[in-house]
Amino acid sequence: MKKIIGSLFLLSLQTMLLAQAVTFMSYNIRYDTDRDSLDAWTNRKVFLRNQVQFYQPDIMGTQEGLKHQLDYLQAGLVGYEYKGVGRDNGQTKGEYTAIFYNKAKFRLLEEGTFWLSPTPDTVGLGWDAVCNRTCTYLLLEHQQNHQKYWVFNTHFDHRGKVARKNAAQLILKKIQQLNTANHPVILMGDFNVEPTDPVYTILTNGLADTKKVSQISPFGNEGTFNGFKFHQPLTRRIDYIFADTNQVKVLKYATLSDSKDCRYPSDHLPVFVAVSLK
Repeated sequence: MKKIIGSLFLLSLQTMLLAQAVTFMSYNIRYDTDRDSLDAWTNRKVFLRNQVQFYQPDIMGTQEGLKHQLDYLQAGLVGYEYKGVGRDNGQTKGEYTAIFYNKAKFRLLEEGTFWLSPTPDTVGLGWDAVCNRTCTYLLLEHQQNHQKYWVFNTHFDHRGKVARKNAAQLILKKIQQLNTANHPVILMGDFNVEPTDPVYTILTNGLADTKKVSQISPFGNEGTFNGFKFHQPLTRRIDYIFADTNQVKVLKYATLSDSKDCRYPSDHLPVFVAVSLK
């Protein structure tokens, strides 16, 4: 009987924590290009938007989205707004590392974007990268409990090893500079490295990999990159959500492999986590 009562208490406590949780999603939505043929944005945008609307993350970081893709998502995601800039001119040109947030739950206090380069305040290519790369950040305040969260969203270069290493160090330094009040921090994105890479070690020396500290066993595939290859195993894990676990508990973690007619809505799976304050 004591075991049953104890189990019921834990289940009740877990349910209460999930009800108070803040949910985050990191999603590389794949930029719009006709080269993707049947997997082009036109053929998958409705399903992708409906997928996000179903899970209703409180905060979502997207990678690769072009302005018209982000505008399409915002128009159909009830109550959301996004912030960010195009990486190629600091306005609307090129891919964004945009952050969407639920306006009914969060109030925007501060926003910014910096480039992953030696001159982060101006548009520019970083080190041995082949593309301009950015990190967008928001300071958000919960409308009910007034808790503030720093949220960072980024996309590391797919070729530049030096660029990825320096980008990781730059972002951790930027977090330290901005977070003088010691608010909870979430860092998400497509980092283009697997857990065996030294860049992963740099990041996890500063923040925790939410998959590793989830209180509920992680759900879904190990890999996050599918390359639109529906019938092949997913082994490459390159998309992450990191968190400051001195401030928050990670309640659950998942990689979401939703599909329709044997096609994925993007060439990456979204990563989804729920956290609560400690």
